[in-house]
Amino acid sequence: MTLRIQKIDSATTYPLRQVVLRPGKPPESCLFAGDDLPSTTHWGAYVGEELAGILSVYEQFHPSFSENYQFQLRGMAVLPNYQGQSIGKQLLLAVENAMFTTQDVRIWCNARSSAVGFYALLGYETVGDEFEIPSVGPHFIMTKKR
Repeated sequence: MTLRIQKIDSATTYPLRQVVLRPGKPPESCLFAGDDLPSTTHWGAYVGEELAGILSVYEQFHPSFSENYQFQLRGMAVLPNYQGQSIGKQLLLAVENAMFTTQDVRIWCNARSSAVGFYALLGYETVGDEFEIPSVGPHFIMTKKR
């Protein structure tokens, strides 16, 4: 399987966000604040011509961290028929390489509790206790610094 990872626009993420992250919810639930800011980037992982995975990166400070450069990962999703094939891992590592271009960089996310193991395998650490995002479910803050 050949995987191609590239930047995409925000609208390209919406159908996959809805299928994986917001099933049964209205399409507008897939639009995130900051999607179209110039500092936000969206990434797609393609298998052939099919968009198999997505990940969005927002320049977003978190009060728990002191780094000058902080990026929040949001909307990471891989189509169910491609899960378990390392697409999410390859996508996340490619995005990390793009973000970790200088010292004093921290990447963080609100990881679904069910995804904590995935992020932990890639060097992310949990910060604080589990919390609930209304209508989405339980999450942990996870972070990685380089």
